[in-house]
Amino acid sequence: MRIQDLSPLKGSRKARKRIGRGTGSGHGKTACRGQKGQKSRSGGGVRPGFEGGQMPMQRRLPKRGFTNLFRVEFKAVNLRDLDRFEAGASVGPEELIEAGLIGKNDQVKLLGQGDVTRALQVKVHRVSGSARSKIEAAGGAVELI
Repeated sequence: MRIQDLSPLKGSRKARKRIGRGTGSGHGKTACRGQKGQKSRSGGGVRPGFEGGQMPMQRRLPKRGFTNLFRVEFKAVNLRDLDRFEAGASVGPEELIEAGLIGKNDQVKLLGQGDVTRALQVKVHRVSGSARSKIEAAGGAVELI
């Protein structure tokens, strides 16, 4: 057997339906759209969500609450993630971006999961109480931006 002798399995490849190409094709004349009606017309059909006049699902379901447009999302960084920095290093958003811990426009909240073994100078937007106490116990300092 050679590569030019290979062919797809029987029934695995199906020809596409060519509509509107004459009566001999079996899909001519009305081009599989039926006789008359909204769906047979050019540009016809109903808008998304339309249910034939029945009250649509998006209007039947109850609405609750609201979305606060001014909410600020913080990216969580744990103390165990800061173990990659050297002792005495200043760790701010720029260093965290380079380390791949946060994105370019993320605001940072430092959380206290894990232990810190080095004295670090940390500059973040928010910090939990346990994280602050662990950093200060290791001889470091926390500054809010």
